[in-house]
Amino acid sequence: MITIFSTPKAFTGHIEVIQRNAIQSWQRLHPDIEIILVGDDAGAAEVSEELGIRHIKTVAKNRHGTKYLASIYDQVQEVARHPVLCHINCDILLMSDFLSAARAVLRTTERFLMAGRRWDVDLRQPLDFRDANWERDLDALARKTNRPRPAQWIDYFLFSKGLYYKQIPEFVIGRPGWDNWLLWYPLSLKVPLIDASRDVRAVHQNHDYNYHPEGEQGVWHGEEAQENYRLHQGKFATLEDATYVLRSGELRPHYMAGLARVKRLAKARLTRYWFAALDATRGVRHRLGLRSRRARQ
Repeated sequence: MITIFSTPKAFTGHIEVIQRNAIQSWQRLHPDIEIILVGDDAGAAEVSEELGIRHIKTVAKNRHGTKYLASIYDQVQEVARHPVLCHINCDILLMSDFLSAARAVLRTTERFLMAGRRWDVDLRQPLDFRDANWERDLDALARKTNRPRPAQWIDYFLFSKGLYYKQIPEFVIGRPGWDNWLLWYPLSLKVPLIDASRDVRAVHQNHDYNYHPEGEQGVWHGEEAQENYRLHQGKFATLEDATYVLRSGELRPHYMAGLARVKRLAKARLTRYWFAALDATRGVRHRLGLRSRRARQ
């Protein structure tokens, strides 16, 4: 069976509603699912006790108080009682199709990473899990909203225990970039990367970015985000790089993965050439009065 772990934000306001929704959806996957919350955010200990799940309070943080990804992963891998782990953001709802996909993968391989795209929805109220049709209604809402995110947005990672142990650079959680490294790393080891987006509808509950002093801009472009980007050092992958795709419970080779890498390299080279050309012609363009829109603002 599976150990699911997550790092919640403080259990206040709308964030508390969606985090409780997410955790309770995981609990309903299977009676033997183990759930671990990591961190000392307000309410984490109390909610863990209330819902009967495990809690790891202590985690290494940077000078801003943001949690290090490696500390989370290493601690969980040391105490998890199951051989398969799933790191998931605490605003993601899972349904029974997730467990079916996990079982399909485990029938084929023991060492792997399975991930998938998410579908965004607006949910303001607690879900009624006593309703036998909650999965059907949630799936219908996701289909109606029709907001699947692109291949570089990954919110859950199902992997074999030990895959990342003592290997993760000093990424911080809650900022961009670490998820793309997590996809790159198994590829570097020739470990299968499986895109389960076709078989799993992972539902993301939309929220604001008030937890960061600079809001959404700070999350995506602030100092910590820039440090995460630096740690990539070219070690970056998306679901387009997956070696396999899961379709109707069967693993199929992803023949387009090589094309995705070629396209990304071509785009990076074109960008470098473009900026080199801009630098080389800067003096001429200024003498002719041709300046960029940004410079004129």
